Amino acid sequence: MNVVQGRSLMEMLQNSIKRYQNKIITAAELMDELINVSKEIVYGDSEAERLKLSPLEFAFYTAVANNDSAKELMQQDKLRELAVVLLQRVRENASIDWTIKENVKAKLKVIVRRTLRQFGYPPDMELLATETVLKQAELIASELAQNSATWSSTAYRFLKLLQICHTT
Repeated sequence: MNVVQGRSLMEMLQNSIKRYQNKIITAAELMDELINVSKEIVYGDSEAERLKLSPLEFAFYTAVANNDSAKELMQQDKLRELAVVLLQRVRENASIDWTIKENVKAKLKVIVRRTLRQFGYPPDMELLATETVLKQAELIASELAQNSATWSSTAYRFLKLLQICHTT
């Protein structure tokens, strides 16, 4: 669900397994490292709660906060607000098949870049942040579409129920 966290945890896991396979660490040490990876996962979850962000908002937060110059230049509250706005704009502008249509993808890329500039995101890392945010958006695209479809299905059932009640 979270591109940045997933990449980081996967690297930690692969590094530990590679070191075990190369007999650099023992099985017990591997288990200790796996426990540390699980602690990182728990820490990430608690960090989202501490920042009062939903899991999706936190995913966008990590996408923009994964940059030392952004952390130095921008305060945590501003990065938090940026993440919330990015998620909102992605939701507003991503159609169901936006990952396939290049013109919609390009429009979303422009929206992300404008939003980053609007919040004073460091220009030296803007391109990387834009790509990371778009990867995060692609990862959650199916969830956003599913939520939309769920709402549509619920609304349809509700309207059918009203129609039945009205006719009786």
